[in-house]
Amino acid sequence: MNDDFLFHRKTREVLNRHAAEGYAVVVPLAATEQHGPYLPVFTDSIIGNHIALEACRKASSTMKLLLAPTLTIGCSQHHLAFGGTLSFTSSTYLAMLNDIGESLVRGGFRKIIFLNAHGGNEPLMHQAAQDLAVKHDIWTASSSYWSLSRTALNEQNAQDMGMVPGHAGGFEASLVAALEPDWIEAPDRAAQPLHPQRSWINAGPAGSFVGKHGQLTGADGYTDGYTHADAVKGAECLQSIIQSTASWLEQVVNWMNERMEVEG
Repeated sequence: MNDDFLFHRKTREVLNRHAAEGYAVVVPLAATEQHGPYLPVFTDSIIGNHIALEACRKASSTMKLLLAPTLTIGCSQHHLAFGGTLSFTSSTYLAMLNDIGESLVRGGFRKIIFLNAHGGNEPLMHQAAQDLAVKHDIWTASSSYWSLSRTALNEQNAQDMGMVPGHAGGFEASLVAALEPDWIEAPDRAAQPLHPQRSWINAGPAGSFVGKHGQLTGADGYTDGYTHADAVKGAECLQSIIQSTASWLEQVVNWMNERMEVEG
């Protein structure tokens, strides 16, 4: 299986050459945080790493693209109260993303793409991408996998499994069940109580935010129950997410390349 696109497998000489050749670098962002009573704290990293790996495998077959190691700790301050969480504060995380970008710029790269799998990282990721493009003569891009695949997931009725993307609910449980089923502390579904849902989570117009102290990710730290989790449907959704993400990466790199040709 081809893994020649992995940044961390290369020597400095090869990476310096790739930078001069105009390769784009994808930086995957995830988290290690509580995911309710049933899912592992590595949920976002399991899902995000798989999506980044397979999407970059597809895109790199036709694009000059490298995949950096996944950043498996994110900004998860709103999960600390529940335990089982590693987190950076928002100011630290923003500084870290900027430092990663600065490292790549110093290494000669001019195309940096953040690919995210944890909601708490999203606004900081976008800000870092903007900050880097303001400071340096480079291209940047950033997105979360659920934004890239929203249309495809709607067509698959992914919401039948639970809130999309939700947090530690049926949707994420389905993706983990498709990838690492042994990592789930499976409950007795018949005995599982109905989990209260908060109508304001993921609601409202795009770009808006509503939050309440202690319930930013739902009652008891998760959005919905495990009752409708489905490993088969989770695997189907993962394929759609990977394809949507690969298509976006190809589109973004094409935009970057077209502009570089004009500038050159």
